[in-house]
Amino acid sequence: MENEEQVDDAAPAATELAADLTLGQAGSPVVVEEVKPRLPQLVRGKIDKNGVAMGTGRRKTAVARVRLKDGSGVVTVNGRPLEEYCVGERDRNSVLAPLKATDLLGKVDISVLAHGGGPTGQAEAMMLGIARALQAKNPLLHGALADGGYLTRDSRMVERKMYGHKKSRRSFQFSKR
Repeated sequence: MENEEQVDDAAPAATELAADLTLGQAGSPVVVEEVKPRLPQLVRGKIDKNGVAMGTGRRKTAVARVRLKDGSGVVTVNGRPLEEYCVGERDRNSVLAPLKATDLLGKVDISVLAHGGGPTGQAEAMMLGIARALQAKNPLLHGALADGGYLTRDSRMVERKMYGHKKSRRSFQFSKR
């Protein structure tokens, strides 16, 4: 019986609190402090005096030096067209991914010097270099490039071979007898 009375007493108090919280009845105005601007984002690229943006990308042991300028969409790698240099469609798509994410495919000319590593490592190094050059040319593209993960360096490297093992993790065949 006492519990019911407590519930009845609590009901009017709850409705008064709810009335205070409704949007239509504002009490004293709340002062909101201005948000301080964030630190400037790190731009890993340069623009030379001719307006050519440059970026360097690395993946495993591959290094790609990218030069990007406004143009008609020509992509050359080591003096050869991209379609000829990157035979695999997957590698071509990964190279062009930052351009597709920023809707600049066909609007900029890119020349790349790539060396070291294999085809996939070079393609992913080119992707990082292109993304860094795009960000250097237009810092407003940072959000689109970062959301796609194109500005992140993939730091995975081949694990070294250990002594007493056939490879880095594979042991020699064990014979119990």
